[in-house]
Amino acid sequence: MCTLMGEVGGFLKIERADFIKRDPSERVGDYDQYFDLRPEPELREQGARCMDCGVPFCHEGCPLGNLIPEWNDLVYRGKWREALDALHLTNNFPEFTGRICPAPCESSCVLAINSDPVSIEQIELSIVERGFDEGWIVAEPPAHETGRKIAVVGSGPAGLAVAQELRRLGHGVTVFERDEGPGGLLRFGVPDAKLPKNIIDRRIKLLEEEGIEFRFGVEIGVDIEAQQLRDDHDAVVVAIGSRVHRDMETEGRQNDGIHFAMDYLYQRNRAVATADGRESRAADHVISAKGKKVVVIGGGDTGMDCISNALREGAEEVTLLDVYGELPESGRDESTPWPMSPKRTKSTYALDEGGKRQWGTEVTAFEGEGGKLTKVHAHKVEGPSSRELVAVPGSEQILDADLALIAIGFTHAEHGGLVEQLGLSLDARGNLKAPVFSSSVDGVFACGDARTGQSLVVTAIAEGRRCARLVNRHLGGEPTPADRDRIAVDSR
Repeated sequence: MCTLMGEVGGFLKIERADFIKRDPSERVGDYDQYFDLRPEPELREQGARCMDCGVPFCHEGCPLGNLIPEWNDLVYRGKWREALDALHLTNNFPEFTGRICPAPCESSCVLAINSDPVSIEQIELSIVERGFDEGWIVAEPPAHETGRKIAVVGSGPAGLAVAQELRRLGHGVTVFERDEGPGGLLRFGVPDAKLPKNIIDRRIKLLEEEGIEFRFGVEIGVDIEAQQLRDDHDAVVVAIGSRVHRDMETEGRQNDGIHFAMDYLYQRNRAVATADGRESRAADHVISAKGKKVVVIGGGDTGMDCISNALREGAEEVTLLDVYGELPESGRDESTPWPMSPKRTKSTYALDEGGKRQWGTEVTAFEGEGGKLTKVHAHKVEGPSSRELVAVPGSEQILDADLALIAIGFTHAEHGGLVEQLGLSLDARGNLKAPVFSSSVDGVFACGDARTGQSLVVTAIAEGRRCARLVNRHLGGEPTPADRDRIAVDSR
């Protein structure tokens, strides 16, 4: 690779160009991807903005340690195949991260200190999509078989990453998923407008061609006893995510019409799948925003996805209440200085489509008539952080609401079923206790949100990759020559 990255001084004369976003008034009428990639000449220009930093802080910002300056430079020079190789060296699924990762790499870009960062995420997605278009991305089955069998429980990004890494080392891998399709929250928590599900299916097809077996609709601890799973395999990897909702102990919480955001998103993703002719489970109790006044509680990505879906359903109005204070008109929020990732952005794809956000607002009670939600009570709050809030006197307000969606995150992994039956130890926060991926039970490992708590898709993939090394070592396996490069990068 070249020692000099990008165009000399390119960042001084080339402005940042983001994804090409479809008109909000048009895209809110469908579930198609809401953005497109820029043409190749513009993408190469964007790669030229990379500064050839003495210390590339983007590496520190990315949990995967992606070789960002290297593939920025390769794109600038038109070497797309080499860029794909560099990208896949650290990231199993850049087509996922390029669409839904909040891009902490861009927040830590040195150019972001006083200007717009390099459009790293768009370049990443452009590389992998070029790879698929050109037919460069193909299944890579192992050259040899070890005869070892591994069960991976959970098919989210961590589970898929650990499965692929272990399979490429020659182990037999079966992924067990209790839902009807693969992907975990990638499939059921993220709207098609952000991550079309054919993107997941495209990658799963390759994983199957590599020899990974998927078993859907199988819940370990219910359909198969956990100990039986353990007895049938040389190792078990638990990648079940962090799926226990964080609830609100608020007056009136029992009223009908108040739901967890992820329950709503699961239904909407399944409804879209059914409308597209894809097999999906029917809901026992329909949660719909059509024609309703919707209040979303929580200002993160999940809350924004609720806005997006509610608007596409035809909600009368959608208001999001966020306890975080309003961002400054210019510059970075002083609570997240460079190179930290911001907790909030000035706008989002969902707010552009018509959602309304109220900053510094905390729910104090729900009100209902006949057991059905009618109003949400709230007041303004101030404080140095979301955990140190003080009510603003005289700021009380009442919002009309037919539907309230709680999007304030998750607490920890589910403790029943597999976890309980195997007697896996938990840490102080209720996550699986596995300091170096090994759990309290010999031969059972944990990775992803189940181990770390709720985190990012890019962190989950990194967790899966690193966990695979420990599982392979436990089984006495040796890395292949090609895999040694990946280990070297992951171990930096």
